[in-house]
Parts: sequence; C-alpha cells; structure tokens
Amino acid sequence: MTRVLVIGAAGNTGRPIAEGLTAEGLTVRTATRGTRPPVSAAEHVRFDWADPSTHGAALEGVDRMYVLAPALVEDPSALMLPVLERAFAGGVRRVVLLSASAVAEGGPGLGQVHHLLRTQAPEWCVLQPSWFMQNFTDPRHHWAAGLQRDGTLTTATGDGRVGFVDAADIAAVGVRALADDVSHDTAHVITGPQALSYDDVAAHLSRVWNRPIRHVHASPEEARRHLRDGGMPDTYARLLTMLDGLIRDGAEDRVTDTVLRVTGRAPRDFGSFVRAHASVWR
Repeated sequence: MTRVLVIGAAGNTGRPIAEGLTAEGLTVRTATRGTRPPVSAAEHVRFDWADPSTHGAALEGVDRMYVLAPALVEDPSALMLPVLERAFAGGVRRVVLLSASAVAEGGPGLGQVHHLLRTQAPEWCVLQPSWFMQNFTDPRHHWAAGLQRDGTLTTATGDGRVGFVDAADIAAVGVRALADDVSHDTAHVITGPQALSYDDVAAHLSRVWNRPIRHVHASPEEARRHLRDGGMPDTYARLLTMLDGLIRDGAEDRVTDTVLRVTGRAPRDFGSFVRAHASVWR
C-alpha cells in the first residue's frame, strides 16, 4: 500500500494535492504545524521542519512525499536536507518538491534541495511554477494586502511579464507526479496560458472588481522599503525585490504546456480566475 506524506497540507497546493491523492485511492498522511487534519479522510501528524521531534512519526511507513519549504526562511535547505536524507535512509522512494521557476538547480536554498533530489532520490520531481494567481486574493500575501488597503500593486517589475498560474493547476501536476506508476524524474516548469505585466493584472482586477486598481512602478529601493513598511523582514524583502528585477529583465516572460501535457486539461487563465474570486473584495 502506497502511503504519501503531504507536508504543508493546509496550503494552496498541499490541500488539493492531499484531496487529489485521496481521490486516487492512495493512503495520505497530512502534515502541518497544527494538530487538526486539513483533509478529513487522511491520517495526520504535526510536523515542523525546525523541530526534529516531529520528523520520525511523519516519515514512518512513508513511500512518497510532497515537500515545500518552511515560510520566510532565508535558506530552507539547512532545515530540509537532513530530513530528506533521513527519509531516503528510511525507505522513502519518491519525493516531489515545490520550488519556483526562478530557482535554478544547484543555486542557493531550494536549488540545493533540487540538486539533492536529482542526484540522490530513487524517484523525484521538482515543480517549478511561476507566480501564483492566489497571491492577489489571499489576504496574507503582501500583494493582496495592498489591494485591500488602497487598491495598489507596488513592484519593481517595470513592464516585465509573468505567466501567472492557478495553484489548483500546480496541484494537479503534483498529483500526477506523486500518483503515477512511473516516476516523472524531471523538473516541470508550470505557468498559466498567458504572460501578463502587472499593468495587465491591474486592468483585469479593475474590470472584474469594479474599482480602480493601480500598478505602482517603483524603483528597487522603493519596492524594498514598501515591503519592509508592511512588516516583511528585510532579508525577505531584499529577495523579493531581486526577483522583481528578474521579472523586469524578462526571466518570467514565458508560457509552457506543462499543465496540459501532464494532466490532459488546459490551465486556467487569469481572467477566469479573477472572475471566480470576484467576491473576495466585495
């Protein structure tokens, strides 16, 4: 019997992955920092990357894992690598990692985790999505917070474009990477069907929400200060501002066929996503 550990099972990708795997008939063990199971049909354990006392019960009897980084940690590899090495030693065969399209294998942080999986995991897959559409609707995210506060998006991306992707589409690819009999053994770059600038995003939001939304074109220092003023740690604000620069220079201006090729259905477009979440700010 295949047992899949889903770390971060209360999140935008973890919950639908846990639900999708359950629907596929796999035994699912959800893992979060809380004690309440986010998916009713699953086993559940409390898990914290920074607390080794939670790792043994989470890994026991597991064949496959879905993993994502602890939030707001400058170098998540320091916490993740020892747990993954323990998982391999304990018999875990397949690991699917949520990384990001901007993170190259072998680079700092998740790039190190990516490299470990490709070189040491018996079976592996790395999901490298572009930026989440949910960042505009989840009030915990700084973009959504700015929209709610004053109807603005402040970035240093200039006219750079991004292939924004629905987390549900990322999760659908993740389900296949975990459930398929044959391991994918690859990195999947995942985007939506179109690349949009933040000016395009503001125009979409303005039309659907029937309120003026404005993209503020900030300098890198202005964008960093804006994030810090919103309560973000400076180290993380510096990272996000650096990623804005990559977007400005065209690094995210691409569209892939990954969702259609892996799942058999087309990814959701941004307009459809915004219309489906129109009630968020009403």
